[in-house]
Amino acid sequence: MPDLDVGFTNPTLFAMLGSGSFLTSDARARMTMQQAPRPSAAPLRPPPDLREDCGALLVRRLAGPAAHIDDLHGLNGRHRALVGGEVLFHLGESQSALYVSRRGSLKSVAINEDGDEQVIGFHLPGELIGLDALGSGRHRCLAVALEAGEVCELSLAHLEQAAREVPGLQNGLLRLMGHTVEFDQDHLAILSRPQAIERLAMFLVNLSFRLQVQGIESQRFNLPMSRAEIASYLGLVIETVSRGFGRLQEDGLIRIAGRKLQLLDMAGLCALAHCTHLLPELGARRA
Repeated sequence: MPDLDVGFTNPTLFAMLGSGSFLTSDARARMTMQQAPRPSAAPLRPPPDLREDCGALLVRRLAGPAAHIDDLHGLNGRHRALVGGEVLFHLGESQSALYVSRRGSLKSVAINEDGDEQVIGFHLPGELIGLDALGSGRHRCLAVALEAGEVCELSLAHLEQAAREVPGLQNGLLRLMGHTVEFDQDHLAILSRPQAIERLAMFLVNLSFRLQVQGIESQRFNLPMSRAEIASYLGLVIETVSRGFGRLQEDGLIRIAGRKLQLLDMAGLCALAHCTHLLPELGARRA
């Protein structure tokens, strides 16, 4: 797992957040390593608008849909099309931008000294990518497209300018850092499960939750990642993952054919994954 330090030593980040006491008690609580119930449900936001300017899209993701950005100059982000398997950024590469996926999903991959690779994260449409480098200024992993898609790229310099002019952007940055820590906590919690079937069930619950946050269909969808990539993320072998999907289907919890997945019994999955504390929020988001 990558270091969970979200990087308050980054000069650009300091400029964006200000030098005052910006960490509220809520923000500090979200950055602890204790697994806690998630915050109350927020209204679903629409999926990324492919017609919206890249800079506008990224800022609205940070500051909210009501952000006024019409008077900003030099904020135009760069559209970048990706094909499946294409690298967005490499391990050790200097950071110059943040990204948000407009279409398609990506994975983060860590590589050890022996060249062994492990999937340490997945990035879904609408989520930010590149926060791993805010501490040191260099990426601690490589990001690879799981499928053909498009990302919006916005330079840190332009984002710093926007943070001075757009109310709510600083809070948005802190909120997204909190989400990043939550995702890392979720991965640690998954890896701590002793049974493979528990890891797989918790992975599916978390994936559904994240799709709901982005306003994307979360009960019936295509898995963007392969069985091998899921196995790497869960610390399992591919045969175990395949058997796990088979058992979940036999138990009536899911229906799966290739990568086409339908979650039939979220309560049953949560019970198996020992994450029933998420059920109220999942129900609220579906309502």
